[in-house]
Amino acid sequence: MKEIKVVANDKNFTSVNIGQMSEIKDYELPMGDFFIPGKVFAGHSLQTTGAEISFQSLTPGQDYGTLHAHKTHEELYFFLKGEGIFELDGKQFPISEGSIVRIAPEGKRAFKNTGNEEMLMLCVQYKANTFTDSDEPMNDGIMLESNVKL
Repeated sequence: MKEIKVVANDKNFTSVNIGQMSEIKDYELPMGDFFIPGKVFAGHSLQTTGAEISFQSLTPGQDYGTLHAHKTHEELYFFLKGEGIFELDGKQFPISEGSIVRIAPEGKRAFKNTGNEEMLMLCVQYKANTFTDSDEPMNDGIMLESNVKL
């Protein structure tokens, strides 16, 4: 089974490599008695403290596998390649490269690759209702007075 490689790690950061995007299909996510092919979670390897991140590859005709919802996690789905159909609370709509879908925890969700090529998706999970107006990127960012040394 393919594994995530930790590239660098220190007090304030972790860098990992999951491999080429074309290799996401080689991952398997264990789910008790079965595996979800082409799915990998990276949050644990990255040591994230406020979000989870996953990648998933679906072959033509493949679906997510199950309709699901969450208890507390909102999700953002970024479709990086391919095309398909997304089902959310019984409504269906098209997705393709460049589509981004936000889903509240209670939303019942699933998707399927209806195209002729691989579908590639990035998902970010985080606790819903935790951001306020003070969390706007321009309010939280700190511009530093030091030079970049690249």
